[in-house]
Amino acid sequence: MLTDTSTPRPATPGSGPAATASPTSRRSHDDAPDTADLFTLLVEVDDGPERDAVRGELVAAWLPMAHRIAGRFRDRGESVEDLRQVAALGLVKAVDRFDPSRGAFESYAVPTITGEIRRHFRDRMWALRVPRRVQELRNRVRISRRELAQQPGVTEPTVAAIAAHAGLTEEEVNAGLEAMESFSTLSLDAELSAGDEAYSLADTLGAPDASYDLVVDREAAKAGLRRLPERERAILYMRFFEDATQSRIADRFGISQMHVSRLISRSCARIRAEALTERSVDRLAA
Repeated sequence: MLTDTSTPRPATPGSGPAATASPTSRRSHDDAPDTADLFTLLVEVDDGPERDAVRGELVAAWLPMAHRIAGRFRDRGESVEDLRQVAALGLVKAVDRFDPSRGAFESYAVPTITGEIRRHFRDRMWALRVPRRVQELRNRVRISRRELAQQPGVTEPTVAAIAAHAGLTEEEVNAGLEAMESFSTLSLDAELSAGDEAYSLADTLGAPDASYDLVVDREAAKAGLRRLPERERAILYMRFFEDATQSRIADRFGISQMHVSRLISRSCARIRAEALTERSVDRLAA
């Protein structure tokens, strides 16, 4: 972790309280040091130990500001220590990319560090990858709901109130609210409770599908169907796949309805017996 190891630098002429601050050295926070000369030196020196020393001194000088920015994102599911590490990384990037001729360092560093922390939340903290649009909706809804809840007389803002406050549609607010509940995943073994009974989340998901048993039965019956005489196979096909009546089948084959009934019962019993026999053989073999 980066730590502030810099030593106090001697004051330069014109840097006292009565001096007029230049645009590049104006301090908007107590943790915004005057490092204009160091940045000028960083640009001028070549790569090597001297440049590394100046770069390290700049990072150490501005590290308190990076920590302050990291503190804005506390209580969002990430430890402050990790947030400070991410902010320090953003600070290093800002120091490396800053051009002193374009203004004050703080104006450049703050959005750079903030963006690095937000990318960390976007890319590393979500248990499931969600579209960036949904993540942005979540943030806008969260901020609007917090601001509305601080108003006198408001306990829990409505969807309509949040939409009006955030400039969103109610559908977008609902999407943001759902995303607020989806930041982290819940283990399937997580224990839930209903009254005096406790059960796991996995117990509430899914149920036995009877269609699987139907597939098994059909596969088991295929061999027996192939061994039936052609007429019996045709009768079973008309009865169970074309939903034909026994009278229609009898007219088709020129036999009585009673005979059709006996053929269907006998064929089904034969297929069932053969399937059960094969299943018993398979169990014994296993």
